[in-house]
Amino acid sequence: MKYVLIGGLAAVTHGSSIVTVDVDICYAREADNLEALATALREVHAELRSAPSGIPFRLDARTLRAGDSFTFVTDVGAVDILGTPSGTGGYDDLIRTAPTFDLFGHRVAVASVDDLIRMKRDAGRPKDLLAAEELGALRDEIDATPL
Repeated sequence: MKYVLIGGLAAVTHGSSIVTVDVDICYAREADNLEALATALREVHAELRSAPSGIPFRLDARTLRAGDSFTFVTDVGAVDILGTPSGTGGYDDLIRTAPTFDLFGHRVAVASVDDLIRMKRDAGRPKDLLAAEELGALRDEIDATPL
């Protein structure tokens, strides 16, 4: 499955002190990837978060193709999937500069600090603007650290 980790967990992976309670990913919107994503979400019993109970929802590639962003509650916690996060062109835009990290026994592409800042600034919510400031300071610290 093709995705880039974004949001608070991505920021924490880079060293941020941001507190987060969900996993956010930007996913590739190609047909085979939508099938793989739908299958993975069904395996963790994903259900729409904050939707009234009883609303019919079919979790399949067709549904994911029809939307762009979905929020789920799953067996592994809250998961938000975004096809085109604020300020980006989506997966192809983010994967270009996404470093990979070993997380939970898997190699995971994680949005770069600069891309996280771009997304936070474009979202424009007060909490995102504060996070962008912290990420900017983190970027300065990373840039000043000798390799």
